[in-house]
Amino acid sequence: MSTGLFATKKSVAALVAAHDDEDGPALARDLSAFGLVCIGLGATIGAGIFVLTGTAAAQYAGPALALSFVAGGIACAFVGLCYAELAAMIPVPGSTYAYTYATLGELCAWIIGWDLVLEFAFAAATVAVGWSGYAQSLLADAGLRLPAVLAAAPGGGGLVNLPAAGIVLALTALLMRGSREASWVNAAMVALKVAIILGFVGVGAAHLKPELWHPFIPENTGTFGEFGWSGILRGAGVVFFAFIGFETVSTAAGETRDPQRDAPIGLLGSLAVSTVLYVAVAAVLTGLVPYRSLNVADPIARAIDAIGLGGFSVAIKLGALVGLTTATLTALYGQARVFYAMARDGLLPRLFARVSPTTRTPMSSQATIGGLTALVAALVPIEELGELVSIGTLFAFVLVCTAVLILRRTEPDRPRPFRVPAVTPVAGLGILSCLLLMAGLPGETWIRLAIWLALGLALYAGYGRKNARRVRAGASQASG
Repeated sequence: MSTGLFATKKSVAALVAAHDDEDGPALARDLSAFGLVCIGLGATIGAGIFVLTGTAAAQYAGPALALSFVAGGIACAFVGLCYAELAAMIPVPGSTYAYTYATLGELCAWIIGWDLVLEFAFAAATVAVGWSGYAQSLLADAGLRLPAVLAAAPGGGGLVNLPAAGIVLALTALLMRGSREASWVNAAMVALKVAIILGFVGVGAAHLKPELWHPFIPENTGTFGEFGWSGILRGAGVVFFAFIGFETVSTAAGETRDPQRDAPIGLLGSLAVSTVLYVAVAAVLTGLVPYRSLNVADPIARAIDAIGLGGFSVAIKLGALVGLTTATLTALYGQARVFYAMARDGLLPRLFARVSPTTRTPMSSQATIGGLTALVAALVPIEELGELVSIGTLFAFVLVCTAVLILRRTEPDRPRPFRVPAVTPVAGLGILSCLLLMAGLPGETWIRLAIWLALGLALYAGYGRKNARRVRAGASQASG
């Protein structure tokens, strides 16, 4: 391990060895390539398709939302290839955090680890708020309504979003039972929600009103990001939140039976399927309902109601609940693994690195993440959450592409089961496309990211750096 304030790094060999030689109970290796694809689809097809499509169409891109998803998919193609190389080469929990530790050092690893807290936990909270919207819509169809104070966050007209907090806590309990059980549940729900989405696309395509696509790119209002080409860019940045599945699949690579083969399949397979579904849903959605009417928590249900198929509307809402459930589940799963990886290195308390000998899951990490995420979901409106997750995800993707370039130079001879073709232009385009999408996000989102990272740096200076040094010293004595 190289050391220094900005250069404390772990070699790739050290990262893999630490995972393989874990003292005490280790994380179970129960996942297959199919399970990884399902995790990717579970994470990717959630709030982005069932909730944020409406917001992005109504406020930013209009009918051209499909182009926003195409732009996001292109950026993800570059990034996904980089993730596939790293996940196959370094199959350990922690994903971007671990890759950054090996390439840019401990300080940068802490920054990206703290960023991943923002990405995963706030993603789970965002999706849970969307889940609450669809659940309450179904209850209203049955003539039942929650009291207003229990139905939304303070900024959304209520006091606490009780359904959002409830689903987070329920899924946390499932994840604490074990990754195999959670994987089975996730796979079943992914199959159901993909079938329902395909049903929506098929039924919706038969009732399209092509005049709603005109103008396809609404004229810009004079403000950057409000329609026009800048609106497509901002829409892509906002819905990029939908592609968080990369990070989750990469985080799960350390719990697969054959990560060198399974990780690339899981990453690239889930990207291909989800991008096609996103573009199709965006096109159908804006062809059924005027885009300015889609700024609601349940835009797909609104589109089905516009067709007048009441029975199918119930099926769509149930499918949305299933889709949002899997997205929340996988985000909570990924965050606990990042906490686990950071705690093993001493950057967080050792409590978060403890693995249950019975379930072989990081139970303390999972319980803590679940409780904090439930609190955020209960008290923060969805609009503020979604943009924060997007900028955090894009930031992580920039570092993944950077890590691939650095490792190609510093460890050129290390075996790579999957190699990025034309690595310099592919990784370079991944970095540039992510930076471009970040530039399209509102200034307030950048300010919130800066505040979040400043808080993280304070925690690193006050605890993480000193404790990580003690952990390294203890490991050196033990090996000596």
